[in-house]
Amino acid sequence: MFNLRAARADFNCQGMARRDLLKIGALGFGGLVGLPQLLAARAQAATGGKVVRDRSVVLLFLQGGPSHIELFDPKLTAPAEIRCVTGEVATKLPGITFGGTFPKMAAIADKLAVVRSYGSRNTGHTYESVTTAGNPLKASMGSIYARVAGANHPRTGMPANILVLPEAVQDGLVLGSNFETGALPTLTQPGELGPSYAAFNPAGGGQLKADLELSIGADRLSDRRRLLAGLDKIKRDADRTAVLEGADRFQQQAFDVITRGVAEAFDLSREDPRTVERYDTTRLFPADETQRWYDMKRSSNLLGRQMLLARRLCEAGCGFVTVSDCGWDMHANSNSPKFMQGIYPLGRQVDHAVSAFVEDIHNRGLEDKILLVVTGEMGRTPRLNKNGGRDHYGELTPLVFAGGGLTMGQVIGQSDAHATQPATTPYDPTHLLATIFHTLFDLGQLRLESGIPRDIVRLAESAKPIDGLV
Repeated sequence: MFNLRAARADFNCQGMARRDLLKIGALGFGGLVGLPQLLAARAQAATGGKVVRDRSVVLLFLQGGPSHIELFDPKLTAPAEIRCVTGEVATKLPGITFGGTFPKMAAIADKLAVVRSYGSRNTGHTYESVTTAGNPLKASMGSIYARVAGANHPRTGMPANILVLPEAVQDGLVLGSNFETGALPTLTQPGELGPSYAAFNPAGGGQLKADLELSIGADRLSDRRRLLAGLDKIKRDADRTAVLEGADRFQQQAFDVITRGVAEAFDLSREDPRTVERYDTTRLFPADETQRWYDMKRSSNLLGRQMLLARRLCEAGCGFVTVSDCGWDMHANSNSPKFMQGIYPLGRQVDHAVSAFVEDIHNRGLEDKILLVVTGEMGRTPRLNKNGGRDHYGELTPLVFAGGGLTMGQVIGQSDAHATQPATTPYDPTHLLATIFHTLFDLGQLRLESGIPRDIVRLAESAKPIDGLV
């Protein structure tokens, strides 16, 4: 017997329990009741194609404060105490250079858009001001998307808003051990929209994890591979016995939530091994290398697999995926490597994983369907401190886009000679949020949609996207 269950019911505005009990007999389909009706009701209430565009966003969030200078604005003409410690590398764009640990991204700069006059206006290890852009609902961009599009994809049942931690792609990691545990919830917080629109965390925990929990006995639930094998057997049995023949769309969808939408998309073993190899970052540096310094304990070498999972989730119908990469605290004090040595493993990992992702979506013809956004909660001080590190700084922050049907192959804006302030039109998280809104939604239709909170509509109407992208 399978159970899709949770401890308590939360009712939505249609008066329907968000955690409907679903019991599925080992080979029978007759028990698929509750979930089909729930999905049907959601589909009736959803805005559908009128508001939501056929696009997804992957937000790669570099937690800890990545240095704008060491990433994509190296300033080699500035004094030694300011210029990029890793040197620079020429890009495909004439006259444009990136930091020295980003040669692969430099080679595909024609597929990227770098914003050099963006600042988060944030100077601490909190993420709310970036991911919510200060909206009155205090809801992250992913949660706002889920509120507009529906908590689950109307066809596949895939959660609309997902958080991908390293724990989601490797067994045996202790959940939360790699992160600023106090700040992590603000990365995907639902705010006043409520827990129904919180990000689904496939690594464990969170409200939506309980929604999609599958149990076949405590011993087997703890073993993901055996669970997936069990799901495969049920699907094969159903196909062989034609048990789904004649089932309506929502019965089929409910079955897909169990056998395809949940299991297959999250299972990297189903991916082409050559693609897995292309994404793999585990061999860039040993996992124990990040244990040499206290601050690097928050890091992992799993970002490539996280980005591959993000692409698979988008293909399966997820509209907003947040990928967390940690360890970007670069003070060079007792808590982090001297002379910013942590930039070498972390920078190379982002370089490899992002270039693999961008090339992959282009090879698959998805460059107009998936938008990648790379940023963090802040940048770093232009002048190196006495330990050769950089401290918290919110005036300039790295920001890179790829895909999403936006205009690529450009650098937008400039910083001043010492990378202290924007020298051209400044941008902040409100512009980032507006750019993402323009990518995901038909704003004209959004204004007409009666079921959307007015705060979201007003936010969409007032926010301005970054010039030259949309």
